[in-house]
Amino acid sequence: MSAVAETPVVATRRQGRVMVVEIANPPVNALSAAVRQGLLSALRAAEAARGVTALVLTGGAARFVAGADIREFGHPPVPPSLPEVLEAIAGSPLPVVAAIGGAALGGGLELALACDGRVANIGASLGLPEVNLGIIPGAGGTQRLPRLIGLARAIEMIAGGKPVPAKKAAGMGLVDRVVEGDPLPAAIALAETLTGKHRLSDLTPPATGDVEAAIAAACPRGKAPAAVLAAIKVIREGAALPFAEGLALERRTFIELRDSEEAAARRHLFLAERSAPRIDGLSAPAKAIGLVGVIGAGTMGTGITLALIAAGFPVILVERDAAGLDRGIERIRDQLARRVAASRLTAEAMAAQLALITGATELATLAPVDLVIEAAFEDMAVKRELFATLDRITRPDAILATNTSYLDVNEIADVTTRPEKVLGLHFFSPAHVMRLLEIVRAAQTGDEALATALALAKKIGKLAVVAGVCDGFIGNRIFSAYRRQCEFLLEEGATPEAVDGALEAFGFAMGPFAVADLAGLDISWSRRKRLAASRDPRERYSSVADTLCEAGRFGQKTGAGWYRYPGREPDPIVHRAIEDAAARAGITRRPLGPAEIQQRVLAAMVNEAALVLEDGIAARPSDIDIVLVHGYGFPAAKGGPLFWASRQERAALETALEAVAQSTGFGFRRGRLPTLPSET
Repeated sequence: MSAVAETPVVATRRQGRVMVVEIANPPVNALSAAVRQGLLSALRAAEAARGVTALVLTGGAARFVAGADIREFGHPPVPPSLPEVLEAIAGSPLPVVAAIGGAALGGGLELALACDGRVANIGASLGLPEVNLGIIPGAGGTQRLPRLIGLARAIEMIAGGKPVPAKKAAGMGLVDRVVEGDPLPAAIALAETLTGKHRLSDLTPPATGDVEAAIAAACPRGKAPAAVLAAIKVIREGAALPFAEGLALERRTFIELRDSEEAAARRHLFLAERSAPRIDGLSAPAKAIGLVGVIGAGTMGTGITLALIAAGFPVILVERDAAGLDRGIERIRDQLARRVAASRLTAEAMAAQLALITGATELATLAPVDLVIEAAFEDMAVKRELFATLDRITRPDAILATNTSYLDVNEIADVTTRPEKVLGLHFFSPAHVMRLLEIVRAAQTGDEALATALALAKKIGKLAVVAGVCDGFIGNRIFSAYRRQCEFLLEEGATPEAVDGALEAFGFAMGPFAVADLAGLDISWSRRKRLAASRDPRERYSSVADTLCEAGRFGQKTGAGWYRYPGREPDPIVHRAIEDAAARAGITRRPLGPAEIQQRVLAAMVNEAALVLEDGIAARPSDIDIVLVHGYGFPAAKGGPLFWASRQERAALETALEAVAQSTGFGFRRGRLPTLPSET
């Protein structure tokens, strides 16, 4: 092979009559302006070169192209655009083959679809996930993909936003061949056999699959984000149009969505997720983790165990008695069996995961582990006694982690001789499903322990956010302020159903009182009782939730909480309890509309988020946004509380913050709102 032409990110070389064009724009070969320019130059050079009969595009043996360069969004376009490049590839007289060695996502798959053939290795994944960013494919994806695999499958891929593995892609007709190892040799061989173009624009979508069923799956209960609805519309309408008109429809829709508030919010979250695990100044590498101990075989402990064994970690699961241990392992077995029944796991994989678990009823069995994660009862005395024992029985280099949701990790670490190896791993329930993981860095947590926790989070597929120590860390601290303001609104004139309705209209899947009933009112009641002695009597305190708990109303599990169940029915008993509490507090109730409810509650969240930043509990505003979106149901379409605040008129936000201050009264602390860029 001999070099013919080269740019910093795109290189070409000859192999016989085939020109190999390699993209090298780490880490994911994003289709930046330089890559687009390089591809167009390489194509023109190949067309002008004597004896070249075909091209092969590759991103290397282990990758292809994982999408557009999202950093260019919101900025003036730099030519050539991706549609221009892809139209040049599709329109070239030379056949072009894509050698897909890894992820072909977004613009990367659109690039492959503009080619005349596609070869993928066994580990490749292909997808058009743009709806997750509030947009649709904008370089032919909605038009070429249906013409290759049919409307139903195209709707499933594009509206679902999830990639498919290479073998499934081959079964759909999305790729021509799947090979082991580097797909380049097979792609070159395919290119040498092509004697003409195989443009997808010339095809009619095959009549395969049930289009209406695919739409129903993409829009559960008839609802879906704007980008999903737009994608379905463009796919269906484009299939009935000449190809050029379909492309024009797609591009108009893409630009309209790209410039929307929702797309800006989702781009913010996308970049926030990438930056969250990056901690400046870590001076130690991660410790290798082999054997993990989990204490507690309840809901949280078994969820953590499921997440660990899915990633291949052997686990010693400890419970106080054999009956509790058996129930926990049976719960794990049931969860795995459900995955098998849903074809998300093979029976062989289930057996292999179960074989990774060793059950025990004695803490002494944890002596050889590299890491312990305790998911015991949320009580400081219990946890301190437990950590003192773990400090004695585990290896001196073992890392000790607590899954506490609120308790002071410094106080827990103080009972050990190795506070530098103690931290919090706050999983969210169900732990094997929820992606968020708050890693709580205590005052003496060492760099090795923190780096290890970050590495573990990545291996088990969690989105890690590092938090400092305070009551509730990042998420629960802000959520407590949110819930407290909601309870104040009840006393001032709202009802649980009015508050829930207003916040669900804003975009929350469930309002705070419906969530409390689902989680169980006794959980937060225990915390309030724990904090009662330290509460200043001058602070405003709503006793309505306590009244409900004292009456045994703990939510759905007892048939009554803020609502009556089944059916989530408003309850006059609750309304009377609210009115009685307001009368005792000397509050004259008044009607409160949805807009006022939303502004008050959101302002309370924003203010507490600002305090979390000021207090050094979160490193950056974007960390707070992803915690609230992924852990507490803040609508992703709004970008998180601080991103939302950055898009509001400052005068209106100040008015809402002043209302929160007046409502809260003694002890209210005003946070300094961070300055956020209008586009991240």
